[in-house]
Amino acid sequence: MIAIRRAEDRGHADHGWLDTYHSFSFADYYDPEHTGFFGLRVINEDRVQPGGGFSPHPHRDMEIISYVLEGALKHRDSTGSGSTIRPGEVQRMSAGTGVTHSEVNPSGEELVHFLQIWILPTEIGIEPSYEQRRFAPEELDGRLRLLASSDGRAGSVTIHADAALYGGRFDEGATGELGLRKGRHSWVQVARGKARINGVDLKAGDGAALSGETLVRVEGVEASEVLIFDLA
Repeated sequence: MIAIRRAEDRGHADHGWLDTYHSFSFADYYDPEHTGFFGLRVINEDRVQPGGGFSPHPHRDMEIISYVLEGALKHRDSTGSGSTIRPGEVQRMSAGTGVTHSEVNPSGEELVHFLQIWILPTEIGIEPSYEQRRFAPEELDGRLRLLASSDGRAGSVTIHADAALYGGRFDEGATGELGLRKGRHSWVQVARGKARINGVDLKAGDGAALSGETLVRVEGVEASEVLIFDLA
């Protein structure tokens, strides 16, 4: 079974410095039919204007992944970690017992366009931690590359959750497949372009929830970038 979450049906808020879309209920946006999908709780598509950003704010007991599509995102947190995230890089922050962080656009000219993702951890009260890795373009082009996993296999970042995240970029006609074990579920998010997911055409911002499927098949309709979550 596949259920489509169209981009235009998401929650939306424009704060001037921030233009944001919510696939699931978040902040002042609440939709009882879209409060998450299994362990996946948040997919926010954010565009932050030059010099804008999120001032220091707290999180706890959540796995938070940042995935930059355009521009750069400067991260600082109370663990002493800090970096600038750019396209091709994945950042994981485990909030655990509690962490305060800020995220700002360091550019004075270019906006930053990124996805912020929250996944429920398998264990609460862990020590906060942070990890960031870069994936070369050839690792993502025309294939599904493991970006985050519970065991950090294949050079992915380690998330403390029963979940895995794959990413890929597909030109028109290029395909990729991900097998799903029995009892697993998948959420597909099209980040850019247009892609066909198990025979259904999706555009940028669209999502798809898959249950009872054994395979996720991606085909590029036009140049596209796709994220796929494997969820318990």
